[in-house]
Amino acid sequence: MYLYSSKDIKKRVINLQRFVHLHVHTEYSLLDGANRIKDLIKRVKDLGMDSIAITDHGVMYGVVDFYKEAIKNGIKPILGCEVYVAPGSRFEKRAGRGLEPSHMVLLAKDNMGYKNLMKIVSTGFIEGFYYKPRVDMEILQKYSEGLIATSACLSGEIPKALLNSDYRGAKKLALEYKNIFEEDSFYLEIQANGLEEQQIVNQQIIKLGNETNIPIVATNDAHYLRKEDARAHEILLCIQTGKTIKDDDRMRFSTDHFYVKSPSEMEELFRGIPEALSNTVKIADMCNVELEFGELHLPEFDVPKGREPSDYLKELCYEGFERRYKEEERDKYKKERLAYELSIIERMGYVDYFLIVGDFTRYAKEKNIMVGPGRGSAAGSLAAYCLGITNVDPIKYNLLFERFLNPERISMPDIDIDFCFERRAEVIDYVVKKYGKDRVAQIITFGTMAARAAIRDVGRALDMPYADVDAVAKMIPFQMGVSIDKALSINPELGLQYNQDERIKELIDTARLLEGVPRHASTHAAGVVISKDPLTEYVPLQKNDDSVTTQFSMGLLEELGLLKMDFLGLRTLTVIRDALSFIKSNYGKDIDINGLIMDDPKVFNFISEGKTAGIFQLESSGMTQFMKELEPSSLEDIIAGISLYRPGPMDQIPRYIKNKNNPNQISYKHPLLENILDVTYGCMIYQEQVMQVVRELAGYSMGRSDLVRRAMSKKKIDIMEQERKNFINGIDDEEGNIIVMGAIRNGVDKKIANKIFDEMMDFASYAFNKSHAAAYAVIAYQTAWLKCYYPTEFMAALLNSFLGSSDKISLYIYECKSLGIEVLPPDINESDVRFTVVDGRIRFGMAAIKNVGENAVKSIICERKREDNFKGFKEFLERMDGGNINKRCVESLIKSGAFDSFGVFRSRLIAVYEKMMEGISQTRKRNIKGQLSLFDAPHITDNKENYDMIKYICDEGGMYPDIPEYPSRTLLSMEKEILGLYISGHPLGEFEKEISKSVNAYSSDLSYGKPEEGEGTIVDKPTKIYDGMNVVVGGIITTKETKTTKNDNLMAFLTLEDLYGIMDIIVFPNILKRFQRLMEPESIVLVKGRVSIREEEKPKIICEEVSPLKKMVTHKLHLTLKKTHDKGLRESLICMLKFFYGDTPVYLHEEVQKDKGIMEGHYRVTLNNTILNELRQLVGEENVKIM
Repeated sequence: MYLYSSKDIKKRVINLQRFVHLHVHTEYSLLDGANRIKDLIKRVKDLGMDSIAITDHGVMYGVVDFYKEAIKNGIKPILGCEVYVAPGSRFEKRAGRGLEPSHMVLLAKDNMGYKNLMKIVSTGFIEGFYYKPRVDMEILQKYSEGLIATSACLSGEIPKALLNSDYRGAKKLALEYKNIFEEDSFYLEIQANGLEEQQIVNQQIIKLGNETNIPIVATNDAHYLRKEDARAHEILLCIQTGKTIKDDDRMRFSTDHFYVKSPSEMEELFRGIPEALSNTVKIADMCNVELEFGELHLPEFDVPKGREPSDYLKELCYEGFERRYKEEERDKYKKERLAYELSIIERMGYVDYFLIVGDFTRYAKEKNIMVGPGRGSAAGSLAAYCLGITNVDPIKYNLLFERFLNPERISMPDIDIDFCFERRAEVIDYVVKKYGKDRVAQIITFGTMAARAAIRDVGRALDMPYADVDAVAKMIPFQMGVSIDKALSINPELGLQYNQDERIKELIDTARLLEGVPRHASTHAAGVVISKDPLTEYVPLQKNDDSVTTQFSMGLLEELGLLKMDFLGLRTLTVIRDALSFIKSNYGKDIDINGLIMDDPKVFNFISEGKTAGIFQLESSGMTQFMKELEPSSLEDIIAGISLYRPGPMDQIPRYIKNKNNPNQISYKHPLLENILDVTYGCMIYQEQVMQVVRELAGYSMGRSDLVRRAMSKKKIDIMEQERKNFINGIDDEEGNIIVMGAIRNGVDKKIANKIFDEMMDFASYAFNKSHAAAYAVIAYQTAWLKCYYPTEFMAALLNSFLGSSDKISLYIYECKSLGIEVLPPDINESDVRFTVVDGRIRFGMAAIKNVGENAVKSIICERKREDNFKGFKEFLERMDGGNINKRCVESLIKSGAFDSFGVFRSRLIAVYEKMMEGISQTRKRNIKGQLSLFDAPHITDNKENYDMIKYICDEGGMYPDIPEYPSRTLLSMEKEILGLYISGHPLGEFEKEISKSVNAYSSDLSYGKPEEGEGTIVDKPTKIYDGMNVVVGGIITTKETKTTKNDNLMAFLTLEDLYGIMDIIVFPNILKRFQRLMEPESIVLVKGRVSIREEEKPKIICEEVSPLKKMVTHKLHLTLKKTHDKGLRESLICMLKFFYGDTPVYLHEEVQKDKGIMEGHYRVTLNNTILNELRQLVGEENVKIM
C-alpha cells in the first residue's frame, strides 16, 4: 500500500513552474552537503517551487526521508544520485593522474528507474569501490531503463574532457551516453556558479548540444541552503578533511554560489538560454516514483512438504509447550494464552517470522552456541517461549504478549536475540546460506553531530584555542537530547558569552547549523535484514569492510516492510560458556545453566554483600551500592533493580527499599491495585503495570492498554487528556454498547481514579519494559550463581573475555585476590593459550604475553603433548628450535616469568638466551648437513669470550652466569611491559594504606564502560565522578608522552596506574615546568586535578599539582606539659588533638605525673607541619618530640 504518494500532489501546470533544482546535495553527502532535508523542503516551498531532486554523492542514504518530507509538504520528490563513473572498468582499481572517477547525475523516472538506481548504486560499492563507489558504462547500460542522466558538474566526464581541450572526445562521450539511456533521457548540464572554468565549459556544452541534438539543462549543484551559509559549508569541509579555516591548502569551493537559488535568480542567470530552465520542469514532469510503505516482504520459511506454515508453527509450539510444562502445570489459562497468541500471530501475518527466528535459534543451540534467555518485549510471548526463542516463563513473571505484539497497533514485531560474542557470526552465516547472500545484509547506522561534538568540531575548524572551545562545550548539559538552542535557554552564562563575544557567537551559530548532521556511516552492531527477494529490489546496499550493509537505517527498513532483527553478540554469554567448560573439565559436571531454580538464598546474599564485579548488569559502582542496600531476596527484586537503576525511576529507589523492609506500611489507593503492585512493594515500575492498571480499573482491552502505554511514554498531552476521560468515564459506541467500562462504572471513586491516572502519567515516561528486565535478570542470576559456587572458574572465564583490555584484567585480578583466588603468572609447562584453572588457581595464558603469538603458543602446547613437559630452559630451546618462536618471543617469555619454575633467575636467562639460541641453531644445522661444528661457526667464535660463554652454557649440565636476580621493581616492570599489568606483585602494594588515606577517587571510578555491560568496581565506597570535579588520585606513572603546543611549549600526557586500573593525566606546560622531576615513568605520586569528561571518551584528569607518595613510618608524638604552663593549656591542647584527628598516637607527659601518658589509641592525630607548628607555639618547641 502507499502511505505517501506523489499522486496526492496536484498535477503541475507547466507554465506556472519556471525552474526545478535537479542537482542538490543534502546532509547525506556526508560532511559535504549542508542542506538538512527538512530545511531544504521548507525553503523550496517558501520559494514557491513545487518539485526538487536529491542527488547525494554516490549514496542514497537520504532518499526515503526526503521523499516522505517532500510529500508531507506538498512538494514533488525527484529521487536521484550523483554517481561516480570509473574511467574504464569498475573492476580496474588503480590510482594516478587521469584515473579519478567522474561524476554523473542520475534521476529516477519511475519505479523501475528507482529500482535500477538502487542496483547501480549498490554495484558501485560492492564491485567498484576504490576510494569511492564507482560504476562504469557496462552497469549504466545494463540498468538504464527508467533513468534520466545529466553530464553533472565540472567533475563530470564530459566537462573534464572539454577543460582538457578534447572537444572530440567530449562529443564522443555525449553520443555514447545518449545511446545508453532511453530517448530524451540524457541531458548536458550547465551551471552558473561564478567559476571561470564553468563559463568555458558552458559555452562548449551549448555548442555540443546543438551539434548532437542533446538537450541542455540548468542546475546549481546546491550544497547549502542560502548564500550566507557558505561560511558554514567551508567549516564543514574543514571538518571532513581535518583542516582549519586558516589552512591555505584546504579543500574549498571558490565561490559562494552553491546554494538553493530562487527561480528568479536562475532566470536572471540563464536569461539567454530559456530552454535550459524549461527542461528542468520537463524532467520533473517525467519523474514520478511512488515509494511503497507498509507492505511486508518477509521471506517464506521452507516448511516440510505438504504442510502449511501456520499448522507447522502450531505443531512446534505445542511440542514446546509440553517440554516447558509438566502435565499438572498445563492449566486452562496457559492453553488459552498460547492459542490466543498463535491466532494473533497468524492474523497479523507473522507466522513465517516466528518460524525463521525459531529456526536459527534452534540451529545455534544445536551447534552449542550460547543463546540468551531473551531481550526486549519478545520475552512476554508464550509462543516464543515454547518455540525456544526465549527462556523466560512469561506466565511466571506476569509478562504481557501485547507489549510485544498488539493486534490493535499494526507494527512489525521485534525479536532481538543475544548470542555468544565469539560465535554470533556463525548464526548470521547460517541465515545467509539459507536465504541467499543477495537477500541478507547488515544494517547501516549514522553517527550525528551532537551539540557538544558540533561545538568541538567547529572550534577545531575555526582554529580556536582548545580551552575556549572546551569551556563552551561544557556549558551544554551532558545529557541526551539537549540541543544548543536549549542550552542557550537554560544556561545564562552561555547566553552571556554568546551575546558578548563575537568569536563565541560565530562558534555557536555555525555549530547550530551543523548540529544533528550525519557525520559518518557505520554498521549497526546487531541489525540484520532478510528479504524474500534480492534486497536491491527494496534498498540500496554498500560494503563496510567485508560486510554488506543497507543504505537505509533500521526504522526505514521496517517502514518499507522488510524483516529486521538484532543478532547481538553478548560477552557475558561467552563468559558463561567458558565457565561451564572449566567446571566440566575440573569436576566432570554438566550444568544446565538454563535449568537453575532461581531462588537460592546463598546467591542473593552474595549479591547483597556487593560481590558483583563481573556480574551482568549489577557490577557498576552505583548498582553495587543499590544491591547492598536493597538486599535482594528474589529474582523479582533483581528485575526491579535493573528497571529502577536509571535516570527518572531512580528516585523511586528509597521508597522501594523502605516498602520492601516494611511491607505492613504499604498502602494502595484502591484495592484493585494490590494484585498489580504487590510484586514491586506498591511502587509502579514497569510499563506492563501501566497496562494492567487501565485494564483492571477501567476495563481496557489488552491491545488498547498498550496504546495508552505508548501515548503516555511519549508524553502526548492532547491524547492523554482524552484518554483520562476514557479511563474515568469509559467509552460507549453510537448504539450505547460499552467499549471501555471506565473506572467510575467499575466502582472506583472519580477523585481516586484521577490521582491514579496522574501517578501513571508521571511515571509512564520512565517506566521500564519488564520483559526485557526479566530476561536480563536471568543472566544476572546465572552469572552470580556461577561466581558464588564456582568463583575460580567464573573469574578465569571473565578474564578470558577481556584479554585485550589490561585495564579490565587488572580490575578482575584484584577481584580474584579479594576472593582469595590466586592468579599465577604464565608458566611454560602449565599455561594454555588463554587463562586456565589449575588446582583451584588461575593460570595466566601465554597468548596474553606481548610478542608471543597464538601460533607460537599452540606450537609450545603441541610439543608438550608430543613429548611431555619441558625440563629446563636449554631443553625448551632445543625442542622448539625451528618452530614458531624467535628471539623476541623467548625474551618476552623470560620477562613474563614463564620459565621461573626452572629455578633460574630471569637476569641469567636474559644474559644468555640469544647466544644459546644461536648455538642450538648452529648445532641443528651441523647435524642436518654434517658439515660444521658448532664451535667452528665464525660469527660465534670470532672472540674468546663468546666461545667460552657458548661452550659453558651449552655443555650438558653447564651452569648459567653467576649474576644476581633483578631487583623486585625491575621484575615487576618487566611484567608490566610484557603482560600489560603486574602479576606477581604490585609496586603500589606497600603503599596501599597511604593511597587509601590520601585519595578521593580511583581508576575504577573513572572507567568508561559500555552501558550494557556495566562498569566494574572493587572499591568499597565508589565515588560518583562528574565533569570539573576536584580529585586526588595516586599511583605509579607507567607512560609519559610529551607534545609541543602551538606556542612551542611542552605539555605531557601521563598514564597513572593504581591498584584497580589506569588513568589518563593531561599536564599543561605551566604545570609541567613546576613538577617535571616528579613526572618520570616508575615514579609513585599523588596527583591533584580536575576531571574532564567528553562524549564517548574515558574521563581524564587535568593535572594541577603533583607530589611524591611516601611510605608512612609509624611515629609516636610525645608532648610534655610542665608545671609552669597555664592551667587552661591542657584543655586547649586536647581540643587541638581532637581537631587534627588521625593515625599517629599521642603520648602526653605531665611533670606532676611523670611519664604517665595518654595511651595509644586514646588520642591520635594527623602528623603534618601545620599541627607541629601549632603545638610548638602552644607548649614550646622543646616539649614536642616525634619518636
